[in-house]
Amino acid sequence: MTPHRRTPDHQENDPLRHVAQYRIDQDVAAEQAGDDGPEADDGDAPGPRPRMDDRALWVDTVIDQAIRRGEFDDLPGQGKPIPGIGGTHDPDWWLKNLVERENITGVLPAGQLRKDDAELDDTLDREHDEARVRRVVEEFNARVVDARRQLTGGPPVVTRTRDVEREVARWRERRRAHGIR
Repeated sequence: MTPHRRTPDHQENDPLRHVAQYRIDQDVAAEQAGDDGPEADDGDAPGPRPRMDDRALWVDTVIDQAIRRGEFDDLPGQGKPIPGIGGTHDPDWWLKNLVERENITGVLPAGQLRKDDAELDDTLDREHDEARVRRVVEEFNARVVDARRQLTGGPPVVTRTRDVEREVARWRERRRAHGIR
């Protein structure tokens, strides 16, 4: 009787893997029958447990068959050095690789809002009209509130809304300090 091995779900329907496993199991059974003599098979006893050498042989067989089927042809990075092997350790290597591999562009709303919040004074200082300053702050506040309502996941939105009147007063003070009316 041959031993039953549990394989991952994607491998259970691969007939080539079944054939390779069957051959290995037969070889193992033949070796053990020759070494230990014939064993009585009552049908209930599990087959011989394969040795580590037999498992390695099975893995090699499966890999060789996959190579013959061409499953390793045209892999990304073929013939190139493995990226990230040299240099210093970067704790965010996986995130940077994900962004590059998945071609992620833009920033999550929480990150973009934090960036916009940090740059809001400079953005307001480029405005020449108080009504426009109010509009920019109101649009910023609307984006913060909208991002808080989103249920798309990601990091929480910790950016605070800005008081429009306070921001207009600060804008006036900065303009006066620079001698702009």
